Formats: sequence, C-alpha cells, structure tokens
Amino acid sequence: MTGWNGLNTAYFTEDKDDPIYTALVKAIVERKLLPGSKLPEEALADVFAVSRTGIRRVLQRLAAVQLVTHLPKRGAHVATPDADESRDVMATRKILECTNMSEVIAQCRPSHIEALSKILEQEKQAHDNHDGTAAIRLSAAFHVQLQAISGNKVLTETVSQLTLRSSLVIAAWGAPWQQGCRCHDHDDLLDVLKRGDSAALSCRMSEHFDAILASLRFDPHQGTPTAFEEIFKSTPRVSL
Repeated sequence: MTGWNGLNTAYFTEDKDDPIYTALVKAIVERKLLPGSKLPEEALADVFAVSRTGIRRVLQRLAAVQLVTHLPKRGAHVATPDADESRDVMATRKILECTNMSEVIAQCRPSHIEALSKILEQEKQAHDNHDGTAAIRLSAAFHVQLQAISGNKVLTETVSQLTLRSSLVIAAWGAPWQQGCRCHDHDDLLDVLKRGDSAALSCRMSEHFDAILASLRFDPHQGTPTAFEEIFKSTPRVSL
C-alpha cells in the first residue's frame, strides 16, 4: 500500500475512512496543519460532511501513529514533539538508516540508482519552483526508497513512519523556509551509493542527520488560526 507521498505505508489499516485519514496526514506532513493545531471534531465533521463518530475514529488512528495527541478537556491537537522527543526521532532515524547502508550497497542494482535519480531530479525541481509541499514529500521519498533497496520491509516501514514524525519535528522547530532535507546532501548520498562504498555512505548519512539536527531551532513559534475548509477543499466526500 502506498500513501499520499508514494511511501510504503503498509502499517496503516485500510478502512472506509482512509480518504480522510490520508488527507489529514498529508495536511500535517505538508505543514498545512502545524504542530499544536486544534482538531475539533465538529469542524472537521462539517468540512468532510461525515459524522463526529467517523472523525473521532480517524483521530484515534492518527494518535496511534503519534501524529495527533488528545489533551484532557482540550480535545485533539496535531502533535507537538518537544526538543527531547525531536532529538530522539532524528537519532533513531540516524541509527536505523546508517546501520542499514551495508545491506543497501549489497542489494543495489542499476534500476535502484535510476529510481533514486528520478526522485532527486523531481526534488531539485521542487526546490527551484519553491514548492515546499513537493520538496518535503520527495525528501521523505528519497530516504524511504534508499532504505527499501535493502529488501528489509520491516525497517523500511519503520523509516517510512519516522519520516512522518520527522516532518512534524521540522514543522515545529525548523526555520520557516526549511523544505525537507538539503537537496545537495541527497546528491552526495547518491554519488557515494554509486561508488559502492558502504562505510562512506554510512558516514555521509550520519553527517546528513547531524546537519538536519543542527538546523533546528528549539524555540517556540507562533501559530495561526486553522482554515479547515481551505485545506481540505479538494478532498472527496465519503460516508462514515
């Protein structure tokens, strides 16, 4: 199963509320719904033209993958990872992705290089067009597809889920102009992959995550009111 960004999202449960679930994941990861944004059941039910029970079920699914939190007497909000959690998310990705590089190298074929090159070309175009939404999506896709080369489906699914949480981290603590990873970093990773040097690839990936963490600014940002009608105006209506 593939999700809004083409990533492996097999850890999601298929259900009749998938269109709304996917729309909310997309809005969160693309920073249309920022960390801390309130997710009132009634407003969302009106926007999607479904029952509050259906919305509540979707919000519970989002909470299960740690994209939404339920606060006592305050309802559901987009999760806001604190500084410690943010560092832990990035550190976990660093451990998993760097450790898997030897297997990625061992299993890499020309078709894999071609697929990654296409993602990178699209990512560069998104940056050139100042298309932050596409840049974030393609940045995550590059990392997940790189790990998928190893054939380890469990690790790939874990990295895929962590990219969602990483997007929350960057939305919460990144600079306003930050659009996923630095494009030239992915260029460097692809060049090292082509050389087949697993030690160098692991080292370069480690430096890549260090750079991402160094770019984060752990101070609070001011939020803005959420216009659900505008965010979800193109989402198909479903019956829940």
